[in-house]
Amino acid sequence: MANIRPFRGMRPIPEKVSEVASPPYDVLDSKEARERAKDRPYSFLHVTKPEIDLDPSIDLYDPRVYAKGAENFKRLIAEEIVIQDAKPCFYIYKLRAGDHEQIGLVAAASVDEYIQNKIKKHENTRLDKEEDRMNHIKTLNAQTGPVFLTYRSKKETDNLMQNAMKKKPVYHFIGDYDIQHTFYVVDKDALIQKIQTAFASIDALYVADGHHRSAAAVRVCELKRKENPHHTGKEEYNFFLSVIFPDSQLHILDYNRVVADLNGLSPETFTAKVSKHFEIQPYSACCGECESTDEKQFRPQAPHVFGMYFQGQWFCLSAKKGSFRAGDPIASLDVSILQQNLLSPVLGIQDPRTDKRIHFVGGIRGLKELEKLVDSGEYAVAFSLYPTSIQQLLAVADGGKVMPPKSTWFEPKLRSGLVVHMLD
Repeated sequence: MANIRPFRGMRPIPEKVSEVASPPYDVLDSKEARERAKDRPYSFLHVTKPEIDLDPSIDLYDPRVYAKGAENFKRLIAEEIVIQDAKPCFYIYKLRAGDHEQIGLVAAASVDEYIQNKIKKHENTRLDKEEDRMNHIKTLNAQTGPVFLTYRSKKETDNLMQNAMKKKPVYHFIGDYDIQHTFYVVDKDALIQKIQTAFASIDALYVADGHHRSAAAVRVCELKRKENPHHTGKEEYNFFLSVIFPDSQLHILDYNRVVADLNGLSPETFTAKVSKHFEIQPYSACCGECESTDEKQFRPQAPHVFGMYFQGQWFCLSAKKGSFRAGDPIASLDVSILQQNLLSPVLGIQDPRTDKRIHFVGGIRGLKELEKLVDSGEYAVAFSLYPTSIQQLLAVADGGKVMPPKSTWFEPKLRSGLVVHMLD
Protein backbone atom coordinates (compact mmCIF):
# COMPACT_ATOMS: atom_id res chain seq x y z
CA MET A 1 0.00 0.00 0.00
CA ALA A 2 1.02 3.62 -0.43
CA ASN A 3 0.78 5.37 2.92
CA ILE A 4 0.42 9.07 2.16
CA ARG A 5 -1.00 11.83 4.29
CA PRO A 6 -2.00 15.48 4.10
CA PHE A 7 0.08 18.17 5.80
CA ARG A 8 -0.09 21.83 6.76
CA GLY A 9 1.72 23.37 3.83
CA MET A 10 3.73 26.55 4.15
CA ARG A 11 3.11 28.37 0.88
CA PRO A 12 3.13 31.80 -0.78
CA ILE A 13 0.25 34.23 -0.66
CA PRO A 14 -1.35 34.16 -4.13
CA GLU A 15 -0.28 37.65 -5.17
CA LYS A 16 3.40 36.76 -4.57
CA VAL A 17 3.54 33.21 -5.95
CA SER A 18 5.16 34.09 -9.29
CA GLU A 19 7.83 36.08 -7.44
CA VAL A 20 8.54 33.20 -5.03
CA ALA A 21 8.38 30.17 -7.35
CA SER A 22 11.79 29.18 -8.69
CA PRO A 23 13.46 26.39 -10.66
CA PRO A 24 14.67 23.35 -8.68
CA TYR A 25 17.96 23.88 -6.87
CA ASP A 26 19.76 21.25 -8.94
CA VAL A 27 19.05 22.54 -12.46
CA LEU A 28 20.98 25.80 -11.98
CA ASP A 29 24.54 26.38 -10.93
CA SER A 30 25.33 29.12 -8.40
CA LYS A 31 26.18 31.69 -11.08
CA GLU A 32 22.91 31.10 -12.93
CA ALA A 33 20.93 31.18 -9.68
CA ARG A 34 22.58 34.41 -8.58
CA GLU A 35 21.60 36.04 -11.86
CA ARG A 36 18.04 34.67 -11.73
CA ALA A 37 17.48 35.93 -8.19
CA LYS A 38 19.00 39.37 -8.72
CA ASP A 39 16.45 42.07 -7.91
CA ARG A 40 14.00 39.34 -6.84
CA PRO A 41 14.13 39.38 -3.02
CA TYR A 42 11.33 36.81 -2.66
CA SER A 43 12.72 34.24 -5.09
CA PHE A 44 12.87 30.85 -3.41
CA LEU A 45 16.40 30.48 -4.76
CA HIS A 46 17.45 32.54 -1.73
CA VAL A 47 16.23 29.57 0.33
CA THR A 48 17.26 26.60 -1.81
CA LYS A 49 20.57 28.03 -3.09
CA PRO A 50 21.48 30.50 -0.34
CA GLU A 51 25.12 30.65 -1.40
CA ILE A 52 23.95 33.30 -3.87
CA ASP A 53 23.69 35.73 -0.92
CA LEU A 54 27.22 35.01 0.33
CA ASP A 55 30.71 35.61 -0.95
CA PRO A 56 31.33 33.34 -3.99
CA SER A 57 34.51 32.05 -2.36
CA ILE A 58 32.54 30.26 0.40
CA ASP A 59 32.30 26.49 -0.07
CA LEU A 60 28.83 25.32 -1.10
CA TYR A 61 28.71 22.92 1.85
CA ASP A 62 29.84 25.45 4.46
CA PRO A 63 27.47 25.62 7.49
CA ARG A 64 27.06 29.34 6.80
CA VAL A 65 25.28 28.48 3.56
CA TYR A 66 22.58 26.46 5.33
CA ALA A 67 22.28 29.09 8.06
CA LYS A 68 21.70 31.73 5.39
CA GLY A 69 18.98 29.57 3.83
CA ALA A 70 17.23 29.31 7.20
CA GLU A 71 17.54 33.07 7.70
CA ASN A 72 16.05 33.78 4.29
CA PHE A 73 13.20 31.32 4.88
CA LYS A 74 12.38 32.90 8.26
CA ARG A 75 12.31 36.30 6.58
CA LEU A 76 9.68 35.11 4.10
CA ILE A 77 7.62 33.83 7.03
CA ALA A 78 8.10 36.99 9.11
CA GLU A 79 7.07 39.22 6.21
CA GLU A 80 4.05 36.94 5.60
CA ILE A 81 5.12 36.25 2.04
CA VAL A 82 4.52 32.59 2.90
CA ILE A 83 1.90 31.42 5.40
CA GLN A 84 0.96 28.01 6.78
CA ASP A 85 -2.41 26.40 6.12
CA ALA A 86 -4.60 26.05 9.20
CA LYS A 87 -5.24 22.32 8.68
CA PRO A 88 -3.56 19.39 6.94
CA CYS A 89 -4.36 19.39 3.22
CA PHE A 90 -3.51 17.60 0.05
CA TYR A 91 -2.64 19.73 -2.98
CA ILE A 92 -2.99 19.22 -6.72
CA TYR A 93 -0.21 20.44 -9.00
CA LYS A 94 -1.04 20.60 -12.71
CA LEU A 95 1.62 21.41 -15.30
CA ARG A 96 0.95 22.12 -18.94
CA ALA A 97 3.59 22.45 -21.64
CA GLY A 98 2.09 22.84 -25.10
CA ASP A 99 -0.22 19.88 -25.61
CA HIS A 100 1.28 17.92 -22.72
CA GLU A 101 -0.48 17.99 -19.34
CA GLN A 102 0.28 16.15 -16.12
CA ILE A 103 -1.54 16.24 -12.81
CA GLY A 104 0.13 15.30 -9.55
CA LEU A 105 -0.93 14.90 -5.95
CA VAL A 106 1.18 16.85 -3.46
CA ALA A 107 1.37 14.77 -0.29
CA ALA A 108 3.65 13.61 2.50
CA ALA A 109 5.05 10.15 1.67
CA SER A 110 6.21 7.62 4.24
CA VAL A 111 9.85 7.33 5.26
CA ASP A 112 9.17 3.80 6.52
CA GLU A 113 7.84 2.75 3.11
CA TYR A 114 10.98 4.19 1.53
CA ILE A 115 13.14 2.15 3.93
CA GLN A 116 11.05 -0.98 3.24
CA ASN A 117 11.43 -0.40 -0.53
CA LYS A 118 7.72 0.06 -1.04
CA ILE A 119 8.88 3.33 -2.52
CA LYS A 120 11.29 2.00 -5.11
CA LYS A 121 14.48 3.61 -6.36
CA HIS A 122 16.42 3.34 -9.63
CA GLU A 123 19.53 5.48 -8.99
CA ASN A 124 22.43 5.52 -6.57
CA THR A 125 23.09 8.72 -4.67
CA ARG A 126 26.32 10.61 -4.10
CA LEU A 127 27.21 11.00 -0.44
CA ASP A 128 28.20 14.67 -0.76
CA LYS A 129 24.93 15.63 -2.44
CA GLU A 130 22.91 13.54 0.01
CA GLU A 131 24.59 15.22 2.97
CA ASP A 132 24.07 18.63 1.38
CA ARG A 133 20.29 18.14 1.27
CA MET A 134 20.31 16.54 4.73
CA ASN A 135 22.04 19.60 6.20
CA HIS A 136 19.65 21.88 4.36
CA ILE A 137 16.56 20.08 5.71
CA LYS A 138 18.00 19.83 9.21
CA THR A 139 18.98 23.51 9.43
CA LEU A 140 15.67 24.80 8.06
CA ASN A 141 13.64 22.10 9.85
CA ALA A 142 11.67 21.88 6.64
CA GLN A 143 11.61 20.07 3.31
CA THR A 144 11.66 22.73 0.62
CA GLY A 145 12.04 20.62 -2.53
CA PRO A 146 9.50 17.93 -3.46
CA VAL A 147 10.46 14.40 -4.44
CA PHE A 148 8.95 13.47 -7.81
CA LEU A 149 7.17 10.12 -7.38
CA THR A 150 5.20 8.03 -9.86
CA TYR A 151 2.94 4.97 -9.85
CA ARG A 152 1.17 2.77 -12.35
CA SER A 153 -1.85 4.78 -13.36
CA LYS A 154 -5.29 3.89 -12.00
CA LYS A 155 -8.59 5.30 -13.24
CA GLU A 156 -9.85 5.79 -9.69
CA THR A 157 -7.03 8.12 -8.73
CA ASP A 158 -7.27 9.98 -12.05
CA ASN A 159 -10.96 10.63 -11.41
CA LEU A 160 -10.29 11.87 -7.88
CA MET A 161 -7.72 14.34 -9.18
CA GLN A 162 -10.25 15.65 -11.69
CA ASN A 163 -12.84 16.06 -8.92
CA ALA A 164 -10.37 17.99 -6.80
CA MET A 165 -9.83 20.47 -9.67
CA LYS A 166 -13.47 21.48 -9.96
CA LYS A 167 -12.82 24.33 -7.55
CA LYS A 168 -10.87 27.47 -8.36
CA PRO A 169 -7.07 27.07 -8.19
CA VAL A 170 -5.12 29.10 -5.65
CA TYR A 171 -2.26 29.66 -8.12
CA HIS A 172 -2.01 29.88 -11.86
CA PHE A 173 1.01 31.39 -13.59
CA ILE A 174 3.30 30.87 -16.57
CA GLY A 175 6.94 30.03 -15.95
CA ASP A 176 10.01 29.25 -18.05
CA TYR A 177 9.47 27.77 -21.51
CA ASP A 178 5.81 28.95 -21.38
CA ILE A 179 4.93 26.17 -18.94
CA GLN A 180 1.64 26.72 -17.10
CA HIS A 181 1.66 25.97 -13.38
CA THR A 182 -1.72 25.51 -11.67
CA PHE A 183 -2.13 24.64 -7.98
CA TYR A 184 -5.20 23.58 -5.98
CA VAL A 185 -5.80 23.08 -2.26
CA VAL A 186 -7.70 19.93 -1.22
CA ASP A 187 -9.07 20.71 2.25
CA LYS A 188 -12.37 18.81 2.35
CA ASP A 189 -12.09 15.91 4.78
CA ALA A 190 -14.26 13.55 2.70
CA LEU A 191 -12.15 14.01 -0.42
CA ILE A 192 -8.92 13.74 1.57
CA GLN A 193 -10.11 10.38 2.93
CA LYS A 194 -11.08 9.13 -0.53
CA ILE A 195 -7.66 10.03 -1.90
CA GLN A 196 -5.87 8.28 0.98
CA THR A 197 -8.01 5.18 0.49
CA ALA A 198 -7.36 5.10 -3.26
CA PHE A 199 -3.60 5.36 -2.80
CA ALA A 200 -3.65 2.68 -0.11
CA SER A 201 -4.55 0.20 -2.87
CA ILE A 202 -1.46 1.09 -4.93
CA ASP A 203 1.24 -1.58 -4.61
CA ALA A 204 4.27 0.69 -4.93
CA LEU A 205 5.45 4.21 -5.55
CA TYR A 206 8.62 4.94 -7.52
CA VAL A 207 11.14 7.75 -7.20
CA ALA A 208 11.21 9.30 -10.67
CA ASP A 209 13.36 12.28 -9.71
CA GLY A 210 14.73 13.42 -6.36
CA HIS A 211 16.77 10.49 -5.07
CA HIS A 212 19.05 12.78 -3.05
CA ARG A 213 16.11 14.66 -1.52
CA SER A 214 14.33 11.47 -0.46
CA ALA A 215 17.50 9.86 0.91
CA ALA A 216 18.27 13.05 2.84
CA ALA A 217 14.75 13.13 4.30
CA VAL A 218 15.25 9.57 5.55
CA ARG A 219 18.53 10.45 7.22
CA VAL A 220 17.01 13.49 8.95
CA CYS A 221 14.12 11.32 10.12
CA GLU A 222 16.49 8.76 11.60
CA LEU A 223 18.35 11.50 13.48
CA LYS A 224 15.14 12.98 14.85
CA ARG A 225 13.88 9.57 15.95
CA LYS A 226 17.03 9.08 18.00
CA GLU A 227 16.74 12.55 19.52
CA ASN A 228 13.06 12.20 20.44
CA PRO A 229 12.45 10.03 23.53
CA HIS A 230 8.71 10.26 22.92
CA HIS A 231 8.81 9.28 19.25
CA THR A 232 5.48 7.85 18.04
CA GLY A 233 5.95 7.51 14.28
CA LYS A 234 3.27 10.11 13.59
CA GLU A 235 5.55 13.14 13.66
CA GLU A 236 5.97 15.14 10.46
CA TYR A 237 9.61 14.10 10.13
CA ASN A 238 8.40 10.55 9.42
CA PHE A 239 7.12 11.77 6.03
CA PHE A 240 8.65 13.66 3.14
CA LEU A 241 7.35 16.21 0.64
CA SER A 242 6.30 14.58 -2.64
CA VAL A 243 4.42 15.21 -5.84
CA ILE A 244 2.96 11.96 -7.15
CA PHE A 245 2.12 11.61 -10.87
CA PRO A 246 0.64 8.63 -12.75
CA ASP A 247 3.14 7.00 -15.09
CA SER A 248 0.81 7.49 -18.08
CA GLN A 249 1.26 11.27 -17.88
CA LEU A 250 5.02 11.51 -17.55
CA HIS A 251 7.23 13.03 -20.23
CA ILE A 252 10.89 12.00 -20.35
CA LEU A 253 13.28 13.89 -22.61
CA ASP A 254 16.72 12.95 -23.86
CA TYR A 255 19.61 13.44 -21.44
CA ASN A 256 22.62 14.22 -23.58
CA ARG A 257 26.39 14.21 -23.03
CA VAL A 258 29.35 16.38 -23.97
CA VAL A 259 32.98 15.42 -23.36
CA ALA A 260 35.85 17.88 -23.00
CA ASP A 261 38.51 16.06 -25.03
CA LEU A 262 39.23 12.96 -27.11
CA ASN A 263 41.33 11.25 -24.44
CA GLY A 264 44.54 11.97 -26.32
CA LEU A 265 43.29 10.44 -29.58
CA SER A 266 43.56 11.99 -33.02
CA PRO A 267 40.21 12.57 -34.76
CA GLU A 268 40.95 9.70 -37.15
CA THR A 269 41.83 7.26 -34.35
CA PHE A 270 38.79 8.35 -32.34
CA THR A 271 36.33 7.63 -35.17
CA ALA A 272 38.07 4.34 -35.92
CA LYS A 273 37.65 3.22 -32.32
CA VAL A 274 34.00 4.33 -32.27
CA SER A 275 33.34 2.23 -35.35
CA LYS A 276 34.19 -0.96 -33.44
CA HIS A 277 30.74 -0.98 -31.83
CA PHE A 278 28.81 1.53 -33.94
CA GLU A 279 27.95 2.05 -37.59
CA ILE A 280 28.90 5.67 -38.32
CA GLN A 281 27.23 7.72 -41.04
CA PRO A 282 27.21 11.45 -41.69
CA TYR A 283 23.79 13.00 -41.10
CA SER A 284 23.41 13.55 -44.84
CA ALA A 285 23.48 9.76 -45.31
CA CYS A 286 21.66 8.86 -42.09
CA CYS A 287 19.75 5.64 -41.61
CA GLY A 288 16.42 7.47 -41.44
CA GLU A 289 15.93 6.89 -37.72
CA CYS A 290 16.40 10.54 -36.88
CA GLU A 291 14.33 13.68 -37.07
CA SER A 292 15.57 16.88 -38.67
CA THR A 293 15.25 19.93 -36.45
CA ASP A 294 17.08 22.12 -38.94
CA GLU A 295 19.52 21.42 -41.75
CA LYS A 296 22.35 20.61 -39.34
CA GLN A 297 20.75 18.91 -36.34
CA PHE A 298 18.97 15.69 -35.62
CA ARG A 299 17.77 13.63 -32.71
CA PRO A 300 17.48 9.81 -32.64
CA GLN A 301 14.00 8.47 -33.22
CA ALA A 302 14.61 4.87 -32.15
CA PRO A 303 16.47 3.07 -29.35
CA HIS A 304 20.15 2.21 -29.89
CA VAL A 305 20.66 5.07 -32.35
CA PHE A 306 22.78 8.05 -31.25
CA GLY A 307 23.65 11.47 -32.57
CA MET A 308 27.27 12.62 -32.45
CA TYR A 309 28.33 16.22 -33.05
CA PHE A 310 32.03 16.32 -33.86
CA GLN A 311 34.22 18.83 -35.69
CA GLY A 312 31.24 20.89 -36.80
CA GLN A 313 29.31 17.95 -38.24
CA TRP A 314 26.50 15.68 -37.08
CA PHE A 315 26.84 11.90 -37.38
CA CYS A 316 24.42 9.05 -36.80
CA LEU A 317 25.75 6.18 -34.69
CA SER A 318 23.85 2.87 -34.75
CA ALA A 319 24.83 0.27 -32.16
CA LYS A 320 26.00 -2.87 -33.93
CA LYS A 321 24.08 -6.09 -33.40
CA GLY A 322 25.65 -8.15 -30.63
CA SER A 323 27.48 -5.18 -29.11
CA PHE A 324 25.21 -5.17 -26.03
CA ARG A 325 22.99 -7.60 -24.09
CA ALA A 326 19.58 -6.97 -25.64
CA GLY A 327 17.57 -8.77 -22.94
CA ASP A 328 19.21 -7.10 -19.97
CA PRO A 329 17.14 -4.18 -18.53
CA ILE A 330 20.30 -2.24 -17.64
CA ALA A 331 22.72 -3.20 -20.42
CA SER A 332 20.11 -2.50 -23.11
CA LEU A 333 19.55 1.09 -21.97
CA ASP A 334 20.98 3.57 -24.46
CA VAL A 335 22.84 5.37 -21.65
CA SER A 336 24.51 2.03 -20.81
CA ILE A 337 25.38 1.25 -24.42
CA LEU A 338 27.01 4.64 -24.89
CA GLN A 339 28.88 4.35 -21.60
CA GLN A 340 30.11 0.78 -22.01
CA ASN A 341 30.94 0.88 -25.72
CA LEU A 342 32.20 4.44 -26.22
CA LEU A 343 32.55 6.75 -23.24
CA SER A 344 34.52 4.28 -21.14
CA PRO A 345 36.70 2.33 -23.63
CA VAL A 346 37.28 5.15 -26.13
CA LEU A 347 37.11 8.40 -24.15
CA GLY A 348 38.25 7.06 -20.78
CA ILE A 349 35.16 8.18 -18.83
CA GLN A 350 35.19 5.41 -16.21
CA ASP A 351 32.83 6.99 -13.66
CA PRO A 352 30.47 9.55 -15.20
CA ARG A 353 29.27 10.55 -11.73
CA THR A 354 32.65 11.99 -10.75
CA ASP A 355 34.65 12.58 -13.96
CA LYS A 356 34.97 16.32 -14.59
CA ARG A 357 35.54 15.79 -18.32
CA ILE A 358 31.89 14.91 -18.98
CA HIS A 359 28.91 17.25 -18.74
CA PHE A 360 25.21 16.39 -19.01
CA VAL A 361 22.70 18.49 -20.94
CA GLY A 362 18.95 18.06 -20.41
CA GLY A 363 16.86 17.79 -23.55
CA ILE A 364 14.89 20.94 -22.75
CA ARG A 365 18.00 22.95 -23.73
CA GLY A 366 17.83 21.53 -27.25
CA LEU A 367 20.44 20.22 -29.66
CA LYS A 368 21.73 23.72 -30.36
CA GLU A 369 23.13 23.73 -26.84
CA LEU A 370 25.30 20.73 -27.77
CA GLU A 371 26.57 22.52 -30.85
CA LYS A 372 27.23 25.66 -28.83
CA LEU A 373 29.33 23.81 -26.26
CA VAL A 374 31.41 21.98 -28.85
CA ASP A 375 31.81 24.96 -31.20
CA SER A 376 33.05 27.07 -28.27
CA GLY A 377 36.05 24.76 -27.93
CA GLU A 378 35.19 23.97 -24.31
CA TYR A 379 34.12 20.47 -25.35
CA ALA A 380 35.33 18.21 -28.13
CA VAL A 381 32.35 15.99 -28.87
CA ALA A 382 28.64 15.75 -28.02
CA PHE A 383 26.17 12.87 -28.05
CA SER A 384 22.37 13.01 -28.33
CA LEU A 385 20.36 10.04 -27.05
CA TYR A 386 16.92 8.55 -27.48
CA PRO A 387 14.99 9.11 -24.22
CA THR A 388 14.71 6.38 -21.59
CA SER A 389 11.07 5.27 -21.31
CA ILE A 390 9.02 5.22 -18.13
CA GLN A 391 8.49 1.48 -18.71
CA GLN A 392 12.25 0.95 -18.63
CA LEU A 393 12.49 2.95 -15.41
CA LEU A 394 9.77 0.91 -13.68
CA ALA A 395 11.29 -2.38 -14.86
CA VAL A 396 14.69 -1.43 -13.45
CA ALA A 397 13.19 -0.37 -10.11
CA ASP A 398 11.02 -3.50 -9.88
CA GLY A 399 14.11 -5.61 -10.44
CA GLY A 400 15.94 -3.86 -7.61
CA LYS A 401 18.55 -2.62 -10.07
CA VAL A 402 20.18 0.76 -10.58
CA MET A 403 20.30 2.84 -13.74
CA PRO A 404 23.47 4.61 -14.82
CA PRO A 405 23.62 8.24 -13.64
CA LYS A 406 21.78 10.89 -15.64
CA SER A 407 19.49 8.41 -17.39
CA THR A 408 16.29 10.47 -17.32
CA TRP A 409 15.34 14.12 -17.73
CA PHE A 410 11.73 14.79 -16.80
CA GLU A 411 9.85 17.75 -18.21
CA PRO A 412 8.16 19.94 -17.29
CA LYS A 413 10.10 20.65 -14.10
CA LEU A 414 8.32 21.29 -10.81
CA ARG A 415 8.75 24.77 -9.32
CA SER A 416 10.20 25.07 -5.85
CA GLY A 417 8.54 27.26 -3.24
CA LEU A 418 4.91 26.47 -4.06
CA VAL A 419 4.58 24.50 -0.84
CA VAL A 420 6.96 23.54 1.97
CA HIS A 421 6.62 20.64 4.43
CA MET A 422 7.48 21.79 7.95
CA LEU A 423 8.92 19.13 10.26
CA ASP A 424 7.31 20.49 13.43
